[in-house]
Amino acid sequence: MTAPDRKALIAAYKRCPTIAGVYAVIWTATGDTWVGRSRHIDTQKNGLWFALRHGTSPHRSLQEAWNSGTEADFRFEQLDRLPEDTSPALRDLELRERAGRWIARLAARSL
Repeated sequence: MTAPDRKALIAAYKRCPTIAGVYAVIWTATGDTWVGRSRHIDTQKNGLWFALRHGTSPHRSLQEAWNSGTEADFRFEQLDRLPEDTSPALRDLELRERAGRWIARLAARSL
């Protein structure tokens, strides 16, 4: 890959909108559910799974469950997505509120 090609790819990536949202991690073996919120919902699973695989997740109960099962026992689901035009000031408040509703609805643990 040439330097101009690389710069063009980086520029295109930076122009891509980031979508915030609420997600769930479900342990299919037991039905245990964890709900979290993310400013980058489309890439959240990659980061979360990376930390879990390496045993470095800050979410102790999720890490313990992960260590008890296999990666195939866990499912990642996007529950809610905010509109692209949501202002940064409202985004965090909206994410907290939506995550709270999903936690209550699913009787889940918070991430």
